Amino acid sequence: MTHTVMTGLENLKTNPPGYLKGKRLGLLANPASVDKTFTPSLEIINRLFPGQLTALFAPQHGFYAEKQDNMIESDHGIEPGLNIPVFSLYSETRIPTPQMFDKIDTLIVDIQDVGTRVYTFIYTISHCIEMAAKLKKTVVILDRPNPIGGLQVEGNILDPDYASFVGRFPIPMRHGLTVGEISQFFNREFDLGCDLKIIPMKGWKRSMYWQDTGLVWLPPSPNLPTPLSCMVYPGQVIFEGTNISEGRGTTLPFEQFGAPFLDTGAIGQIASKKIKGAFLRPINFEPTSGKWQQQVCRGFHIHITSRKEFRPYLASLLLMQLILKFHPDGFEFKLPPYEYEYELMPIDLILGSRDIREKITRMEDLTALETHWQEGVAQFIALSKNYYLYT
Repeated sequence: MTHTVMTGLENLKTNPPGYLKGKRLGLLANPASVDKTFTPSLEIINRLFPGQLTALFAPQHGFYAEKQDNMIESDHGIEPGLNIPVFSLYSETRIPTPQMFDKIDTLIVDIQDVGTRVYTFIYTISHCIEMAAKLKKTVVILDRPNPIGGLQVEGNILDPDYASFVGRFPIPMRHGLTVGEISQFFNREFDLGCDLKIIPMKGWKRSMYWQDTGLVWLPPSPNLPTPLSCMVYPGQVIFEGTNISEGRGTTLPFEQFGAPFLDTGAIGQIASKKIKGAFLRPINFEPTSGKWQQQVCRGFHIHITSRKEFRPYLASLLLMQLILKFHPDGFEFKLPPYEYEYELMPIDLILGSRDIREKITRMEDLTALETHWQEGVAQFIALSKNYYLYT
């Protein structure tokens, strides 16, 4: 059954809060920041509070989400309609400067997150929260759904030694929080100290995936084109730290993966017995950009058959280990840099741990990993429940 969820933006539109009147407003947004009629939050806020928008801010991929890949920076610019600055927070800096915030009293955040630790938007927001606290500014978050639900939490807690822009705080790979909830979590648990307000959704429940919300999916970044790509992303993103194509440069990024040297028969036979809730369909594909560009890759398309049973992170760790087992000479971990870290291995930053890479390469039984990280997950859930805004 499909419900209709009212996003924080819709809530703002229906009940504009008095505390925003007369304030100089900034807006952190991108093309997914729209209401149910596809009207951008920029237009809605300008209509509700005419003349108050004084600066715009853009996360990774740019204000118009045109930049494809990691470490492809977007420039600062001017928004032509309002003639106000657009500050890129994925440029020479990923942290807003005091000068950027000089122009505003309150920052409104309308960003669609995807529920995975390595997705950089939540850290852009956290840096904004931290800078706002230092400068005695307010941050208002217009909440949006976690597209992969609010019940399933999976993966190891990030080891602080491997903190980076793809993992600033010790949280699991799949965190189960909305953007408003995780922002409150960061603000309070890590003493960021911001005057932070959340404008909540209406009608969202923790059991909902995107497909249950009645909302139209707009890609928050170029390589998450569908709700299905978000559902496999907490696992498939690990292949960014390897020479295996994670499907960038194809029509099914993250849903398909492979390399020219893959033996899909041998890998598929074992993987199909170990991975629950998904069917791995052997395919050939040819990326138009990125890894193995214009070369035929053999690999798999992941079809989720039970979202309750499917564990995307564990599934992809198992697949990585099988590829390493059958192709020790072909498979490679990528070397730095990755997301502005020039020394640590990209795979360790993504996994938030060196230990897991070592277990994979030693061919240890990875199903034991779930038991190993369960204690950390249980502690995280107990803590994060304090920030739940929805049942």
